[in-house]
Amino acid sequence: MRLHKIMAAAALLLLAGCGKDTITTVDSSEIGNYEDIEFDGTITVVFSSSGDASVSGAGDGQTVTISGNGVTIVNSGSELVQYEVSGTTSNGYLKIYSPAGQSVVLNGASITNPNGAALNLQGASSNPSSGAVTYLVLNGSNTLADGSSYSNTPTDEDEKGVVFGEGSITVSGDGSLTVKASGRSGIVSDDNVTINGGTVTVNATSSTFVSNGDTTKVAGVKAKDAFVMNDGTLTITSSGTGAKGMSGDGTATFNGGTVKITVTGSNFGSSSGGGGGWPGGGWPGGGHGGGQSSSDNSVAAKGIKFDGNITINGGTLTVSASAHEGIESKGELSITGGNIYSYSAADDAINSSSTMTISGGYVCAHATSNDGFDANGNLYIKGGVVYAIGASSPEMALDANTEGGYKLYVQGGTLIAIGGLESGASLTQSCYRASSWSKNTWYSMTVGDATYAFKTPSSGGSGLVVSGSSQPSLKSSVSASGGTEYMNGMLLEGPTVSGGSTVSLSAYSGGNGGGMGGH
Repeated sequence: MRLHKIMAAAALLLLAGCGKDTITTVDSSEIGNYEDIEFDGTITVVFSSSGDASVSGAGDGQTVTISGNGVTIVNSGSELVQYEVSGTTSNGYLKIYSPAGQSVVLNGASITNPNGAALNLQGASSNPSSGAVTYLVLNGSNTLADGSSYSNTPTDEDEKGVVFGEGSITVSGDGSLTVKASGRSGIVSDDNVTINGGTVTVNATSSTFVSNGDTTKVAGVKAKDAFVMNDGTLTITSSGTGAKGMSGDGTATFNGGTVKITVTGSNFGSSSGGGGGWPGGGWPGGGHGGGQSSSDNSVAAKGIKFDGNITINGGTLTVSASAHEGIESKGELSITGGNIYSYSAADDAINSSSTMTISGGYVCAHATSNDGFDANGNLYIKGGVVYAIGASSPEMALDANTEGGYKLYVQGGTLIAIGGLESGASLTQSCYRASSWSKNTWYSMTVGDATYAFKTPSSGGSGLVVSGSSQPSLKSSVSASGGTEYMNGMLLEGPTVSGGSTVSLSAYSGGNGGGMGGH
């Protein structure tokens, strides 16, 4: 990490029991909780729907400029400032220059900037890209919105979304924030985005665009270095051409909370079609997307895409993408826990460019046109409850890059797969193929003392394969109620099951076509 970002993060980490007298240097991903920080002063900003904004509380080294409801505050010192923001404007913004850390507390604020970011968090005025850590605290109901054109951005500055920060942004609080993005992305940090609480809803209609030969890619949430979800609720809907739900150049980690992402836009620079929706669990059925383009400037409308590793340790994650992958890591992908459902109408449901490992959690990868799980390295199933749905051959339910010398390894867990397993798979835990299977049907499966009910999709590849710590028993056309719901309603654990017909099982070693992994 660049030195100026380390120094900016240091301004926000207070050692336990030492107040604000002792500050240490740390990576910005290790900063303390907002509640533990004692700020040096408070600046109050009140926007007005009928007059000019008002600002009070500025001290030495802090300069305030007000133009109607456009508020610019320069904190030239090292003091930690808390900004209390309220009021309503349809033509305003809050822009902060500061080399030090800060908090921005939204107290029922509604800010629309027709010409750019509603909340613009720059670094020092002499070096806007210096980046300071910002705590964004939500109280009450808040709305931030941009316009279709970013026309007032200084030539030496970035302004990439409705909420933009050169440094890290950490969201917390008990309130809610609705972000409406029609010009660029929703929430963007050139460092890290961390969500520790609150309810955040991002409605993004903006599209990827080309200006002066450069392609600007947009997303509901973008984090250059890292995204971390610890708690709270994050809902993203993205409908623009080439727009992603969530993206970043670095890593993504999901530890808790609830994330729901719906991407309905087509791919930029390609002929991909729409469709999509939410199959299963009472959601409307999905359509079928089109093919992909290989043009240099094409940008795929994916649900979640990070260039680094993606790690899912907990929480609920539900993703739907109409034109491309649901979840994609350009590095490794690891799932140790959580409740995950990823759906794609046009490509892989869950994809990694390297190793993919599932060792826990409840995970469903549902693809109607391609592979359910697709790893370009080895694919390990070690634990958890895994439901894989792939399209007809040559696509697969679970696909590893055998062409590159890699394998699918089934070593543990409870597995349900529609569409077959990669040829040449290493099945340390025995797998079994059902004698027959029906679409849109509830099945029950018992493995040892555990009972599950799962719903088959309206379409899928040939064959139903199951596996568990002991040989499962399977019934079709059952009635199931109660239990705990997972995978967007596609699976119940511990339900009451009645009726149904026994389905015979036979040993299965893998194979159902397959094909090159990934795109």
